Parts: sequence; C-alpha cells; structure tokens
Amino acid sequence: MDWLTKFPHMNDDSLRNLKKAIDEGFRAFTRAYGDGIEAIFEPLQFFLIHSERFMTRTPWPIILILIALVAWFASRNWKIVAACIATLVVIGYFDMWDDTMKTVSMIFVCTVLSIAIGIPIGIAMSRSDRLQNAVNPVLDVMQTMPSFVYLIPVVMLLGIGKVPGLIAVVIYAIPPMIRLTNLGIRLVDKDVLEAADAFGSSNWQKLKNVQMPLALPTIMAGINQTIMMALAMVVIASMIGVQGLGQPVLKAIANQYFTLGIFNGLAIVGIAIIFDRVSQAYGKRLQRHREIIHG
Repeated sequence: MDWLTKFPHMNDDSLRNLKKAIDEGFRAFTRAYGDGIEAIFEPLQFFLIHSERFMTRTPWPIILILIALVAWFASRNWKIVAACIATLVVIGYFDMWDDTMKTVSMIFVCTVLSIAIGIPIGIAMSRSDRLQNAVNPVLDVMQTMPSFVYLIPVVMLLGIGKVPGLIAVVIYAIPPMIRLTNLGIRLVDKDVLEAADAFGSSNWQKLKNVQMPLALPTIMAGINQTIMMALAMVVIASMIGVQGLGQPVLKAIANQYFTLGIFNGLAIVGIAIIFDRVSQAYGKRLQRHREIIHG
C-alpha cells in the first residue's frame, strides 16, 4: 500500500543524472558563450556606471533641485514636490544619501531598460493574439518564479557585479510594463480607430497619434508597477554585488543590526513613495488631458 502514501516518481539515479546533465550543459554553455554575452552588456554597464557617478558625485543641492523639478513637471503639485524634498532631506540627514543615490540610479536604469524592451513587446502583443498567447505564459513564469532563482543563471553567466544584478531586477520588474502596454492599446475605443481609418491613417500613424496617446495612462501605470517591483528586488540584488540601500539591509539581517535594517528599509519605502506619487500624479494629468481633448 506504499503507492497510496508515497507519490510515484522518477528513479532516483535517473533523476540525479538528469539534473547533472542539465547543470553540466549550462556550465558548458557558460564557458563557451559567457564572454560573448558579457561583451553584449558592456554598453549597459557603461550607462549604469555613469548614471551612478552622476547621482553620487553631483553636489546634493543640485540633485535636490533636479528631483524637485522632475516632481513638479510630472505632478504640478507643490505638496508632492515638498514631500519629495522633505523625504530626501531626512534620508540624507541620517547618513544614507550615497546609498540612496546609488539605488535611485539603479532604479532609473532599470526603468529605462524596462520601458525600452517592454513597450515594443507590448505593442507587438496587442497586434497579435497568437503572440499574446505565446508570451503570457513566459510573463507568468517571470512573475511567479522566486526572485532568488533569477540570480543563479545570471551569476553563472556574468559573475558578481552591477550588471548581473541589473539584469535580474529587469527580469523581475518588466512583466507589468509588457502586460499594461498590451492592455492599454487593446482597450482603445474601436470607434476612434475606425475614425482614424476613415481619415486614411496608416498603421504607424494610428499607433503614434491615436493608440499610444490614449493608452498612455495605462502605460504609466505599468511604469509605476515596474518601479515598485524593481525597488522590491533591490535587497535581493544586493546579494550579488548591487550597491545601494539593499546592502546595509542585507548586513543588518546577517548581523542582527535592528536599527540599521529599519533605517535603510524606511529609506527604500521613502524612495518608493516618491516614485509612486510622482508617477501616479503624472498618469492622472495624462488622463485629464485625454478627457479634455476627447471629451
């Protein structure tokens, strides 16, 4: 009656050999193509290094002014601008400025990369049901796979450093960008598209002048979610060399430093709130603008 209490499974030796073969195959792939793959990401490393240098070496008053200008341009709300400045001043006062700037630069690069990759994929999915059906299971895996698992193949291919961490963060954070771009374009009113066809618009003109502007608030929601997920991955990415607020949190976990963990954790929360409020305010402005134009 053992078969009722013990689920039948592959022979232990066969299962062990299968796992060994997969591991050896991936190691062989890494040895053969690792250097070439690493060379592909050199421009990304250049972008990340210079972004971090700009954020950490620029005098802090200039950074505060730049962030305040971005918040004002996005929200047109002095309360949000004041809250952003106050949050950053408190973070700096508690000696977390450099780590915060490193985290902000990482999130900025991750967001730019996610937008550059996610929007074209979302647009392609919106034009093809077959592609959507093929990509959705991949996105499901990316969103449900434990985040630690992303680190294994990335580290084996690229080693320890900023770029492997960046890639792991992008893989974890990009699905909302793709999904909401696809959803936003698919939700554009069919009557509006028919009117564009009646005026002789090409597919590119419809996309550029009709679909993307109308889908922009939904796309902004995707950007917001991508930023939030990237920030959630910061601590885990610090395990493979990503500098910023995640490393002190990791150190606090390893050494049971309660205050260090709480302070840096709250700094991550503060950065997340800044990004969230500014991006949401910008999305609402776009929504109001669309309602005024299109009634």
